[in-house]
Amino acid sequence: MRRLNEKSSAGRFARRGEAAKLGDSRLRDALLAEMNLIDRYVGRAVFVTALYGVVVLSVVLVLGNVFKELLDLLINRDVPLKYVLLFLLYVLPFSLAFTVPWGFLTAVLLVFGRMSADNEMIALRACGVSLYRVCMPVLVVGVLLSLFTFWINAQVAPQAEQAMRDSLAAMARSNPSALFVPDEVVDQFREKKIFIGGKDGETLTDVTLVEQNEKGYIKQIIHARRGQIEVEPDSGELVLTLEETRFEQRDEERINDLAAIRHGISVAQATISIPLGDLVSKGLQERPLRSYTLGELRGRLAEVRGGDDETATLTEISKRFSMSMACIAFALIAMPLGVTAQRKETSVGFAISLALAFGYFFFVVLAEMLRDDATAFPYLLLWIPNILFIGIGAWMLLRLDHR
Repeated sequence: MRRLNEKSSAGRFARRGEAAKLGDSRLRDALLAEMNLIDRYVGRAVFVTALYGVVVLSVVLVLGNVFKELLDLLINRDVPLKYVLLFLLYVLPFSLAFTVPWGFLTAVLLVFGRMSADNEMIALRACGVSLYRVCMPVLVVGVLLSLFTFWINAQVAPQAEQAMRDSLAAMARSNPSALFVPDEVVDQFREKKIFIGGKDGETLTDVTLVEQNEKGYIKQIIHARRGQIEVEPDSGELVLTLEETRFEQRDEERINDLAAIRHGISVAQATISIPLGDLVSKGLQERPLRSYTLGELRGRLAEVRGGDDETATLTEISKRFSMSMACIAFALIAMPLGVTAQRKETSVGFAISLALAFGYFFFVVLAEMLRDDATAFPYLLLWIPNILFIGIGAWMLLRLDHR
């Protein structure tokens, strides 16, 4: 009987231990489910709001800035709609480098400001959820967007820039008259600048053509009352047939001597041939650094090491990396600001995001202005906003979590 009582007591204790373990497991599963629910709620709210912000900012920045140029291409230059749409497509990746971090910054401010104003932050803290835990899904979204932005900056935007330049050259071959617009200087050709006073189809009026040497000095100036644009089908050259033409010839040995200019050389008709290859060659020679991929920039840095272009190349490489970290820096500074602002109005959040974005991109513009000045260290200036935003944001989060 005594052994039976001991066995029954041991069995009851064993069943109670199993029940306690089962209860702990269910409690742990319930807590994990609740935390996953919070992560999905915060992450989805920030991501969806950021997506809306990126779309709105892209439309405003892209269409707002290029709308005038698009009208000029469609109306004044008679450019086919295909090239206009390609132009929009090529500009979009470059704008995403700015709109993705800015849209994410606005989203974090709006979501955390609304959660704080609706006392959701207090409810989460009362349930034992720390502020750091609430911020985790936002940081995960920020890291993913930073990787996406790095891909855009390192590969997509430079390729789009180069593709746009190639499409402009193709447009010049297929429709060279689109290059000529009244009251504008055509300077896309190497060693030649052309100005026209008016245009009617392929007919130009009040044409002025300036030819320069390799050093940029003027060799001759040609004035014509009228002109016709044609493309030689065999050679692919642009042919300008000028009427009532007058030449001003410079002496090549005394190129800067105005007294040596020969005036009054007039002909009834003159033909000027301009190879369209000059347009393409100039575009290749003056390829901007923003059209280089990250791998090409590293190869160029090895070539210009110790030269005049080393600082500019270093600055461009630093810009690709520093701007890719903008989403993480914006997340850390925006979360505590959104909580302390405790405002759910869209205008307030957008105003704060505008001020922060202006402060961040100010250093980017400043570094671009000083990119050729080695004494100003522009490649280091680009990292100042990231260091400031990450440091201040982490300090504010630490204070809020211990409040």
